[in-house]
Parts: sequence; structure tokens; C-alpha cells
Amino acid sequence: MPLVEVRNLTKVFVSGETAFSRRRSEVRAVEDVSLDIHAGETLGLVGESGSGKSTLGRLILRLIEPTSGKVRFDGRDVLAISRPEMRILRRDLQIIFQDPFGSLDPRMRVADLIAEPLVIHRQRRSPDETNNRVAELLRIVGLDASASGRYPHEFSGGQRQRIVIARALALRPKFIVCDEPVSALDVSVGAQIVNLLGQLQREFGLTYLFISHSMPIVRYLSTRIAVMYRGKILEVGSTEQITSMAQHDYTKTLLGATPEISV
Repeated sequence: MPLVEVRNLTKVFVSGETAFSRRRSEVRAVEDVSLDIHAGETLGLVGESGSGKSTLGRLILRLIEPTSGKVRFDGRDVLAISRPEMRILRRDLQIIFQDPFGSLDPRMRVADLIAEPLVIHRQRRSPDETNNRVAELLRIVGLDASASGRYPHEFSGGQRQRIVIARALALRPKFIVCDEPVSALDVSVGAQIVNLLGQLQREFGLTYLFISHSMPIVRYLSTRIAVMYRGKILEVGSTEQITSMAQHDYTKTLLGATPEISV
């Protein structure tokens, strides 16, 4: 059974209605999407900006509510469970956002940022246990324990993204949505983060939905690839199938539009 099952998922955003006008416009950000994500794999979700990729990631995590459709995680109906049940389930579901600086409260020290999920989910530990856990998480993502007493603005973009990843790992999740996690970084730093995500997946058995507009990055990291265009999934297949035997012209355009990167 897949870890994540998405069936006929649709999200329609309605805008334009005011007190002076009844005109409304609808944007079908995600339209009738169905896909599976298996435990331990990386499903790369690739498409140009505005194709609905990030919206789909947030729908799967129930950060926004769908217009229609179903999402199951580890056999549970994500959209049907209560708020208290969803709070518990969120321990297994995490997201890494595109902008590492915007993801971190600039007023909080790194130690408090990384420990915050433990506090929110009431995984109570003694101060020493918490400090040890923070130091362990920093080590896992390649940062020194001395970083714990500093603030986000004291770090580079790549280092901040490592802090975001450490925070995402704090609750030992099963599934992480990586939403364009390297697009705000330069190429060499982005390659280091991609390699780190691959290493962490192997070490902890993580499952990723890796969202990107860059086919070379998706091809490097992903087990399978789903191609998204204007809210719809055009094709899904193994990385080899998509990159060497693409069926859709849009996929072929993506493959031809971006140069190889060194990772």
C-alpha cells in the first residue's frame, strides 16, 4: 500500500467578488490529480512556476483545504479526521519551504527554533535532553552545536536551509514535502542541500515529495517523476522513463530547456 494516496484532488480559488461587483473569477490551481507516493521513495514533482505544484503539496499536508478529492496517509483519510487527530498526525508530516529566511522567526535562537516542534507537540524532555537533541540535529545536517545560540540572520542562505531541515526532522517524520528547497540558493550551495536530502533519506528512511521547476535536480534526486502543467498531472513514471522516453511535448520541453548541473 502506498504511504500517500491522492485521488481526484481539486482546488479552485475564487476571487474578484466585492461589495460593488458580483463578478467572480475561478482559478483551478489543482484539477483532478491522482498519484501515489511509496514509502522510502522520492517523487519529484516538476513543472513551471504557477503550474500548481506548491498548492498540491499543501493540499496533501492539509495546510489548505481542497475543493474535492481524497488524501490518505499511511491508510488514514487525512481530510476526514478531526483537528486533534490531525495535530497528532502532523508529527509524521513536515514541509521544507523555498525561502529559508522566511521560514525562521528572526527573534528566536536556533536552539529554540529547532526545539519548537517538540514543545508544540508536547514531547517533553528535560533541558539537557532537549539540548542534546538539538545538538544531534545540527550535527545531522552538517552544522556545529555552537550554532544553537545564534540567530537566523547570522547564517548564510544554505546554512539557514540546513536549520530548516533540522527543525523538520525534530519529530522524526515519515513524509516531507520539499517545496523548491534550493531555488533561492546559488547552484553550488543548492547542490550541497540536494546531496544532504539524499543522505538523510538513506539514513532515516524518509519519503519525499520534491517540488521543483528544475528537471536536472528532480532527475538526480527522484525515484519517480510527475510532470505538472496548469493544475494537471500530464505523466508519471520512473526517472528513467520520464527522462529518456517522455510521452508529452511539455515534458520534452522541460528536459530540453535546462542544462545539466553538477551535484
